Amino acid sequence: MTHLISLQDLDRKQVESILETSAVLKQKFQDDDRPQPFAGYFLTQIFDKPSLRTRTSFEAAMVNLGGNGMFMTSEEAGLNGRESLEDVARVLSSFTDVITIRTFSHQFIIDFAKHSSVPVINALSDELHPCQALADILTVREAFGEYPKNRRLVYIGDGNNVAASLCNITAILEIPMTVCTPENYTLSKSFLESYQQNYPDADLVQTTDIKLAVKDACVLYTDVWASMGQETEAAQRKKDFAPYQINEEILSAAPNDSKFLHCLPAKRGLEVTDGVMESSQSMVFQQAENRMHIARGLFHWLLVK
Repeated sequence: MTHLISLQDLDRKQVESILETSAVLKQKFQDDDRPQPFAGYFLTQIFDKPSLRTRTSFEAAMVNLGGNGMFMTSEEAGLNGRESLEDVARVLSSFTDVITIRTFSHQFIIDFAKHSSVPVINALSDELHPCQALADILTVREAFGEYPKNRRLVYIGDGNNVAASLCNITAILEIPMTVCTPENYTLSKSFLESYQQNYPDADLVQTTDIKLAVKDACVLYTDVWASMGQETEAAQRKKDFAPYQINEEILSAAPNDSKFLHCLPAKRGLEVTDGVMESSQSMVFQQAENRMHIARGLFHWLLVK
């Protein structure tokens, strides 16, 4: 049984297959050629965290491919203690063809997948966000026509789940990566241990110097300073991250052909200014659209035998 829980479970050939399939399907979609190979297939989505892009992109992807789907909260699925995780996983996977889970606990997704008889997709956990990273790299490929080798993908902000998954996919594809964070918000020790074990030769730089970080950037990437579940830390984070805003000054310190990415939702005026969001270098809405095309590519990769 193949799942998508962490990009560290995939090799380069598998990642490139997902990206290439997604790119082909996107072109067909834009040409109004919409094959529906998954007629009769069913998607179940289980979310602890609300979402605009994740929920809609997966549901739209399955419907566009001829299938159908449903959405439920963890409480509606009985995962609030009404039933055991093992029982819910066995029952739901007998009704459906693929399951997406967006939750806080990464271990929850791992445990659910162990008892599921169909593929499980990590649609976000507190540790990783692999589908976002796939959409990000599809966007980078569209911007530059290839995977950058001599320029760096620079992530600026919290060393969170998005940053971790970007580190994974850039290591797999041999793209140089820089993570620029305040001192107390670096990538977690546990993540770095697994990352270094899997990718001992990866080109990853960590720094607190934002202007040094963007000097050779092909991509400037940021995320919100306080994610869901961190609301009580928001005031302190606002102070700590203030020097790490991507604004016009920072954008001008990067090469002129660099691109700006953000996984959204964006807090305009905090981690990024309106000027950067609406600049000609911004690809955030193309990046958001690519979430659907990556979902379609993932369904092909997981379900086509």
